[in-house]
Amino acid sequence: MCGISGFYNPYMNFLKDEAYHRHILKKMNYAIKHRGPDDSGMFLTNTCGLGHVRLSIIDLNGGHQPMIKKLNRLRTVAITYNGEIYNMHALKKNLCNNFETESDTEVILNGYIEEGIDFVKKLNGIFSFAIYDSENGLYIVRDRLGVKPLFYTEIDNDIIFSSEIKGIFSYPLVKPVINDNSLKSIFGLGPAKKQGNGVFDNIRELLPGHYLHADKFGVEDVTYWSLKSAPHTDSLDETIDKTAYLIEDSIKLQMLSDIPVCSFLSGGIDSSIISAICSKAAIEKGKELTTYSFDFKDNNIFFKANSFQPSEDRPYVDIMKEHIKSKHIYLECSYEDLYELLFTTVDARDLPCMTDVESSLLYFCNKVSKDHKVALTGECADEIFGGYPWFYREDLLYADTFPWAKDLSPRTLLLKDDVKERLNIPEYVLRTYEQSISMTPILLGEDREAAKRREISYLNLTWFMTTLLDRMDRTSMYNGLEARVPFADHRIVEYLWNVPWNMKYLHSKEKGLLRAATNRLNILPAEVLYRKKSPYPKTYHPKYEEILIKNFKEIINTPNEPINELIDKKKALSFVNDKLNYTNPWYGQLMAGPQLIAYMIQVNYWMKLWT
Repeated sequence: MCGISGFYNPYMNFLKDEAYHRHILKKMNYAIKHRGPDDSGMFLTNTCGLGHVRLSIIDLNGGHQPMIKKLNRLRTVAITYNGEIYNMHALKKNLCNNFETESDTEVILNGYIEEGIDFVKKLNGIFSFAIYDSENGLYIVRDRLGVKPLFYTEIDNDIIFSSEIKGIFSYPLVKPVINDNSLKSIFGLGPAKKQGNGVFDNIRELLPGHYLHADKFGVEDVTYWSLKSAPHTDSLDETIDKTAYLIEDSIKLQMLSDIPVCSFLSGGIDSSIISAICSKAAIEKGKELTTYSFDFKDNNIFFKANSFQPSEDRPYVDIMKEHIKSKHIYLECSYEDLYELLFTTVDARDLPCMTDVESSLLYFCNKVSKDHKVALTGECADEIFGGYPWFYREDLLYADTFPWAKDLSPRTLLLKDDVKERLNIPEYVLRTYEQSISMTPILLGEDREAAKRREISYLNLTWFMTTLLDRMDRTSMYNGLEARVPFADHRIVEYLWNVPWNMKYLHSKEKGLLRAATNRLNILPAEVLYRKKSPYPKTYHPKYEEILIKNFKEIINTPNEPINELIDKKKALSFVNDKLNYTNPWYGQLMAGPQLIAYMIQVNYWMKLWT
């Protein structure tokens, strides 16, 4: 896994001032160096510059990038690529070009040379890449579900792109601008953001399943993949069988690596499935899988069960590590580290994010990266199989807003009255929500309930899941760790998209189909297989709340802190002097009162960083 960046202008000659433009590429590489600490490279021609930083996973010695091929005296093709192509060996067999490396980078490049940009449709993997073709201009491409990030901007005839927004800001013509639309996104939707929106003014995100083509005739945004709605014709038994096959096949494919892989193991069904299959494959090769679990110091003392988080993870982790015979490592984060890393997560994401949920994951990824470069995780199963309450609770299903952020009042609670009026958050959120559900691929003839469930599924895939994928990518890659997400295999998403709710919610249990498919694989003990869903853990340590309040008070009592232009001091003091609510989330299932304060601290830091 790596980081990419570059620029293109069909009317420019970057070689006229070669040293200057190589320096720009070097700066862009440096900004995202954490994504690829093992190697770096650049390519510069008259109309294009490509940068690359590398985390070596496949073909450790032969995968240097950008990779360049001179096809004849006049035509040069070059690629800078971030990701993993899991079906690279199958694709390679059908390509005619001679291969000089064992890397998946060359598979993409040779596939493009032989078949053109439509070769992307054959890729099974997670990726973002840019291909410069001296005859056909520039293509920038993103994987179907947006697992790997790619941002860009256009200034006159320049296109500037990077894996992360900070890479774009390393280009001299691009300046960070936070405007009212940015603030509407931050306060109305954050830590989520609309797909395609980079929050900063004029910063865009290439949409999942899209590629951008630029040449002297202009710029075209092309959809190469999208979900298709169709009647589901498989029987229940066939559906369980196919689901089991797709899950097992995806996990085995994603173990592709020239170095050892590990897995995250929470004791929940999703990570347990992945760890069980990985461990079985490792044992068959005479090896031992390393697994990691995450918790917070003293959580056994302060944990508070609620409807969203009914149980602690540790007892189930203990069951699983014995069941799969893994080498297990328990990791704990203190409340002091949790607070300090609130700021580092903003550095990693370039935006305010999921506060301590994200800072803890950053901490844990840092620890894992000391011994491993590749980890498989259980992300995305809930969005695909219907694991969240808003899939089955009618008050959330029919909420006519984003169900993970049903109550908007906490988001505007601390804003000054004039700012609240100016931003008009409820109207902005409603408009964005209606825009989003209008894009749901419909199936003619579905009744109201089935159509609504399809809308909820679409919102989860294009909003909630992408937020968690962003969290996973930035926290892992900030530490030079590649996190893979087998449940986000596009074949699983395509198949499950059309499976009816009565099958997904088999036996009236969340993720019932996933449990039935796992039972058929016979890989989990019953205690784990039928465990009630419990999300990623958070801290309940009272000292964490104290440190948040203390530091937030310092901010609101310091007039020149930028967030004070937006929030009302009296409202803020009144809020922090009340007992903070732990049970009613304002985003997702974990972000309640303490996380609202943490989010405001992050917003303040973000504004200082970029204004």
